[in-house]
Amino acid sequence: MAADKSPIDEALLHRQEDLRDEVDYDMEHLLLPTGSNMEQHLLLPTGGGSFCMTGASFGRSCLNLSNVISGIGMLSVPYALSQGGWLSLTLFTMVGTICFYTGNLIDRCMRVDRCVWSYPDIGYLAFGSYGRMAIGLVIYVELYLVAISFLILEGDNLDKLLPGIVVEILGYQVHGKQLFVLVAAAVILPTTWLKNLSMLVYISAVGLVSSVALTASLVWAGVAGKGFHMEGSSLLNLSGLPTALSLYFVCFAGHGVFPTVYSSMNSKKDFPKVLLISLVLCSLNYAVTAVLGYLIYGEDVQAQVTLNLPTGKLYTRIAILTTLITPLAKYALVIQPVTIAIEEKLSATTDAEINRLTRVLTSTAVVISTVVLACTVPFFGYLMSFIGSSLNVTVAVLFPCLSYLKIYMSRGGVGCFEMAAIIGILVIGVCVAVVGTYTSLQQIIGTF
Repeated sequence: MAADKSPIDEALLHRQEDLRDEVDYDMEHLLLPTGSNMEQHLLLPTGGGSFCMTGASFGRSCLNLSNVISGIGMLSVPYALSQGGWLSLTLFTMVGTICFYTGNLIDRCMRVDRCVWSYPDIGYLAFGSYGRMAIGLVIYVELYLVAISFLILEGDNLDKLLPGIVVEILGYQVHGKQLFVLVAAAVILPTTWLKNLSMLVYISAVGLVSSVALTASLVWAGVAGKGFHMEGSSLLNLSGLPTALSLYFVCFAGHGVFPTVYSSMNSKKDFPKVLLISLVLCSLNYAVTAVLGYLIYGEDVQAQVTLNLPTGKLYTRIAILTTLITPLAKYALVIQPVTIAIEEKLSATTDAEINRLTRVLTSTAVVISTVVLACTVPFFGYLMSFIGSSLNVTVAVLFPCLSYLKIYMSRGGVGCFEMAAIIGILVIGVCVAVVGTYTSLQQIIGTF
C-alpha cells in the first residue's frame, strides 16, 4: 500500500504489524460504550522504550462483546415479537445477519489505518472532521436516551417489586414509578462523579447473568404458572412491524464499541469469529426469551416482560433484582462520554479542584435532566423503539456501510456483488429508520 497520508494525518498501514497490538488496555476503556473516553487509548512505553503487550484473549473478547450486545433489549424482545407476530422472527434473523455483516465492515475499516481506535475515528477516516462530528453527535444522543431508559426501567421494576409506597417530599406526595426513578437517580448520582469507573465495569458484566436469569425465570413462570400456549398470538401483524423491527435493532446495538473491542484483542484477525460467536449466543438467548414470553403472555406481554411476572414469586424477585443491577452500574458508564464532552467545553483551567467541581456539577445537571425526561416520558417500549429506529439503525447500519464505501471505493476494493448487497442493506436501513422513527414518535406523542 502506498505511503500516502491518511485523513487523520498518519501514514496508512504499510507494515504487517498493527501498532494497536502493542497497547496496554484496562477494563474501563475496553467496555465504555463509546465517546470521548474511547479516544484516550495511549501507547504506554516500558523502561527501554518498547511497549507492553497485554491484549484480550479470544475467550475474554467473546465475553466482552457478548456483554456489550446483551443489554436491556432482552426485556423488550417478547414485546417486539407480540407486535410483529411469529413471522417477524424471520426479520429478527435478518437484523442479526445485517448487524453481523456491518460489524465486519467496521472490522475492515479498522484495518485500513493503524491510527483508527474508535468509531468516531472511522468517521474521520471516511469523511473528515464532519464525519467525526456526525458520528459523535449520534452516539452522544443515543447514550443520553439509553441513560433515560435505564431510569424508566428502574422505576417500573422497583414499583413492581415494592408497590404502594408513598413518600412526602417538600409537601408533595411522590409515589409509584416517579418515586423510584428519584430513588434510582439518588443511588446512581455519586457514581457519575467518579473519574475511574473500572469497578463499575466489572459490576456491569453481571448483565450476562441477568439475561440468563430472565430466561430461566420465564421458563419457571411457564412451568409453574400460566403455561405455554398459542392462543392469543398472531402469525403476522403488519401494523406492528415497524415497532418490532426497531426493537430488534435494539437487541443487536453495540457497534459503537466494536472498534474498542477490536483494538483490545491480542489477535485482531479473529474479530469476525468473536463477533459471530457473540452474536449467535446472544441471538439464541434473545430468541428463546422472545418465544417464551410470547407463548406465556400472548398479546398481553408488556414492553418490559419482567412486569408480566406474578408479584410475590421468588423467580420474579430474582429476575427483577438481577435486571436492576445492570442499569445501576451501567448508567455512569453510559453517561460519562456525554459529561466528558460537556466538561471539555466548560473547563478552561488546569486547576484540579475547579475541574473536579466542574465534573460534579456537570454530572449532576445531566442526571437531573435525565430524571426529568424519565418522569415526563415514562414509556419504555416507545422510547426503545425510537432509539432502535433512529439511532441504532444509524450506528449499526448506515454509518458502517457509508464509511466502508467511502474508504474502499477510492481504492477499488468494492466488487459488484458487495456493492449490491451494501446498497440493499442501506435501503432497508433507511426504510426502518424513517418508518420506525415516525411510528415511535407518533406513539410517544399519542400518549399525551
